[in-house]
Amino acid sequence: MKKYKVSENNISVVHEGVIEYNAERDFTTLECWKKTRDVKLFFYKKIIPILSKEEEFNLKIQIRKASVSVTANISEGYGRFHYQEGIQFYRISRGSLYELKDHLITCLNFDFVDKKLYNEGMQLIETAKRTLNGYIRFVINQKQKLTTK
Repeated sequence: MKKYKVSENNISVVHEGVIEYNAERDFTTLECWKKTRDVKLFFYKKIIPILSKEEEFNLKIQIRKASVSVTANISEGYGRFHYQEGIQFYRISRGSLYELKDHLITCLNFDFVDKKLYNEGMQLIETAKRTLNGYIRFVINQKQKLTTK
């Protein structure tokens, strides 16, 4: 049975392992979420608007789904109780980043974007990927610390 305790500074402690909830922190405070949000906004503001009408039900839809998936999976993973569940969602998010990388390559291959816009997107994707990989490693380490106690 889970036991919850709310302290004076609005921190709830769940007594089933060592997990703390801080009402002032959530997935939006994660650096990896912020970086993947930058990727999502890049695709929505700079790539989708310049794609042709013919791509409305092809590439545009795929880009929309992958862009939203990147941040949504981080937020869903953050909300999971067990570390391993969260890790799986973070890995799905990473997969969506790779999907967006492929879509950006496709946009370059078909001359939908120029090299400058392509490079801007690739830089955002790579930064987000490195940050997300670091967060995945952090969560894995937290899980290992909890299970070795």
